[in-house]
Amino acid sequence: MNKTLQPAIVKTFIPARKPSSRKGENGRVLVLGGSYLYHGAPILSSLAALRAGTDLVYTCVPKINVTATRAYSPNLIVIPLVDAKLTRGAARKLVGMLPKDLHSATIGMGLGIQDREALKMLIKDLLDRAVMLSLDASALVPEILPEIKDKKVTITPHAGEFKRLFGDMPPDNVKQRTSMVQKHAKENGITILLKGPTDIVSDGTRTFLNPKNLASMTVGGTGDVLSGIVAAMLSKNRKPIEAASAAVFVNGKAGAMAQKKNGLHIVATDLLEFIPVAMKPFDRIK
Repeated sequence: MNKTLQPAIVKTFIPARKPSSRKGENGRVLVLGGSYLYHGAPILSSLAALRAGTDLVYTCVPKINVTATRAYSPNLIVIPLVDAKLTRGAARKLVGMLPKDLHSATIGMGLGIQDREALKMLIKDLLDRAVMLSLDASALVPEILPEIKDKKVTITPHAGEFKRLFGDMPPDNVKQRTSMVQKHAKENGITILLKGPTDIVSDGTRTFLNPKNLASMTVGGTGDVLSGIVAAMLSKNRKPIEAASAAVFVNGKAGAMAQKKNGLHIVATDLLEFIPVAMKPFDRIK
C-alpha cells in the first residue's frame, strides 16, 4: 500500500539524539561532487547535511574547487580530489584519505566523471566498508546497477536521470509513475527517490508519496540540498526507505517555508535556512 508522508510517520523515521553522545556519533558523512562548472553543488549538499543534524561532514571536491569551498564555510572539512574529474587514480587516493568510521556517503552532485570504472570502484569500496550510500546526478549511470543491486543503496534521480539509468521515462500520471518506480526498485533491490511535483520513494515493498507541488523548487540546487539531507538521515537510520522518506519530507517543508518567505524567487541556499525549522518537530532527546 502506498502512503502519503505525514509528520507522525516521519517522526518514527528520525532517531532521537542521546544527550550523552559525543562528536561523530550523530553522523559522519562524505559528500563527493563538484567540477570546474558546478562548484556549488557539493557545498549545498554538505551544509544541508550539517543543518540536518550531522556532526561531521567531509566534503571531497576537485582540487580546483578546494580554495573556494573552504572559503565559503568554516564548517566544512574539505578533502581534495587530486584530479579535476573522477579518475581511477583519484578514486584510489581518496579511498586512502577517508576516515575509516564513515556512516554514510552521497556521490554525484555536479561531479565530473572521467572514468566510470573509477565510480564503480569507489562504490564497491564504500559498500565493503558498510557505508550507507546515496547516489545522485552524474553518478546515475547504467554501469553502476550491477554494483548496487541488493545492496541497500539509495538513488535520487529526477525523471531524465531515471530514464538514463533504467531506459524508461516516468510518465506524468502519479499512479503510473509510482508503479514504474516500484518495479525498478524491486528488480534492483534498491531504494529509489524519484523527484518531482510529487516525490515518490520506494524500495519495491514499501512506498511513500510526498506531494509538494512547489513551483519555486525547480531552481537549480534544491536537489543537491536533498542529497545532503538523505546522507544525514542515512547516517542515523540505516533503513534507506525510511531515511530517504524523512529526507524528502524535510526538504519539501524547507522549500515550502522558503517559498512562503520569498515567493517564486528562491535560491537553493534559502532552503538551508529552513532545514532546522522543518526538523524541529522531530527533535527528540532520549
